[in-house]
Amino acid sequence: MDTDLVSDEPKAPEKDAGKTSDEPAGKVVEKPAEPQVSEPETAASPVLSGEVPEPEMVPAGKSGDAPAETGQAEEEFSITGSLPEPRTRTLGILAAGVLALDVLTKVVSVAFLEGGDPIKLFGGVLYLTFVRNPGAAFGLGEGMTWILALIALGVAGFIFWISRNLRSQGWAVGLGLVLGGAVGNLADRLFREPGPMRGHVVDFLSLFDPYGRVWPVFNVADMAIIGGGVTIIVLALMQHDYDGTVHRESAAPAEADGQPEPK
Repeated sequence: MDTDLVSDEPKAPEKDAGKTSDEPAGKVVEKPAEPQVSEPETAASPVLSGEVPEPEMVPAGKSGDAPAETGQAEEEFSITGSLPEPRTRTLGILAAGVLALDVLTKVVSVAFLEGGDPIKLFGGVLYLTFVRNPGAAFGLGEGMTWILALIALGVAGFIFWISRNLRSQGWAVGLGLVLGGAVGNLADRLFREPGPMRGHVVDFLSLFDPYGRVWPVFNVADMAIIGGGVTIIVLALMQHDYDGTVHRESAAPAEADGQPEPK
């Protein structure tokens, strides 16, 4: 009998191959899709590609490895923000006001007080009298009129020179008073008798005595010079500079790990 007999049973389709006995015949089993794992793309080396990486800009003193010593020192003395505007306007307005008041009061005193009796005010605390002073403020330095005129010119020139960096309001007030008073008395020495650089300054204010025997006779310019000088001295003692900076004493260095720094 031939072994290659044709069986009467139908053959199962090939797509049913691999089925378990529990699964119904003729059902196609879908295999889960295998996840496609893509290999990571390797970045091209800048050396192989011929490209040279640009250096990374790192701010001084902010590196992640270690703070730069020079950067730390620069931060202690750095100035943040913009500088304030120069106080030349305050200086000019105050000096002009003092000069105008001084000239006006001197013109009035020459017109109404010269040759007359002193006028008593406030019960004798203040007297209006008339004196032509060849010396400095409060009657000092008589006979040195031309030297005092040169000093006044030097003071005015110095104030004009530092005014470009004048950023302190207090210094602007002090220097404005000094400048206005110095120019006021300088105008008398230049334009009053007996001649240029030898003119006598007009004084008309006296305290507690009509003839200046308790306190020397003075004028508005003298008061401005003294007031401005006192203001400048106080600011200097408080360590306030004319450029707006304030000097502070640095604190003692902190001890590291419980041991003081070597001196």
